[in-house]
Amino acid sequence: MTRTVAARTTVLAAAVALLVVAVVLSIAVGARSIPLDQVWSLLWSPDGSSDAAVVRELRVPRTLLGLAAGAALGLSGALMQSLTRNPLAEPGLLGVNAGAAAAVVAGIAFLGLGQVSEYVWLAFVGAGGAAVLVYLVGGRGGAGQTPIRLALAGAAVTAALMALVWAMTFLDAQALDLYRFWAIGSLSGRDLDVLRQVLPFLVVGLVTGLLLAGPLNAMALGEDTGRALGLRPGVVRAGTAVAVTLLCGAATAAVGPLAFVGLAVPHAVRALTGPDDRWVLPLSAVAAPVLLLLADVLGRVVAAPAELQVGVVTAFLGAPVLIALAGRRRVVAV
Repeated sequence: MTRTVAARTTVLAAAVALLVVAVVLSIAVGARSIPLDQVWSLLWSPDGSSDAAVVRELRVPRTLLGLAAGAALGLSGALMQSLTRNPLAEPGLLGVNAGAAAAVVAGIAFLGLGQVSEYVWLAFVGAGGAAVLVYLVGGRGGAGQTPIRLALAGAAVTAALMALVWAMTFLDAQALDLYRFWAIGSLSGRDLDVLRQVLPFLVVGLVTGLLLAGPLNAMALGEDTGRALGLRPGVVRAGTAVAVTLLCGAATAAVGPLAFVGLAVPHAVRALTGPDDRWVLPLSAVAAPVLLLLADVLGRVVAAPAELQVGVVTAFLGAPVLIALAGRRRVVAV
């Protein structure tokens, strides 16, 4: 089905409107009931009350973190699916999640780290190191980093790193306890310092990823066609891998691995706009924070006064989306 620019623009405008609604709900709604007009007042004129602390020190940071992490995961998922031409690809395919997990557990077990702000850099370095390893392994033998070789290398490196993670947590009960909290994925318990640490990498990854929309469109026509259009397939694959590593590595380091966000959102976007990456990539970056923030709000109210971590909620919400997409008579090609 051919989609006009006007139709795609309407979808983008609707996604932006939903994102605004999600941001408002994330700041206004929580386990603690605060009237909306009071939330607005406290947002700009804090009075030192406990309600002001909840709004400004808890809800605002987790909202900003949800925006950044959601955009990063949505865009990185769309990039991975376009790079590998695999509808089941997700950001962790490059070993990013496993690398971050291994670094976090090592920091907890051997360095005694216990706060997210303390091991966010370890997680990012581990994510980047794993992605580089996958890229090197996938390029052995002179055949180059083809999508299939990258996927196989990612699976192998992920399996090895997760075996290492479970070995370390089995031997260290404290590491297991802290790792379980980080691995479930959460926007709570993080302050703006965590976002500041990863923000430069997120910005570079977002800009790089969006600039790759045109080259990835050309690559979808085949490598020979891409070369005829002046592209260098190896450079495009490397640039995409770097963007995915920056985006997913930074987001995972900050909030932990979040299931289905980078997998389900690009599928839903592609069903609405078609396979053109010039629309799929930016729309995924807008739509994913909507899912993440609404999931976080739902987790706050469904188990109030306790909270259900956002990683659990995204899994519950993402699975039905994928099931619905799989049941479509016609699935949009990647």
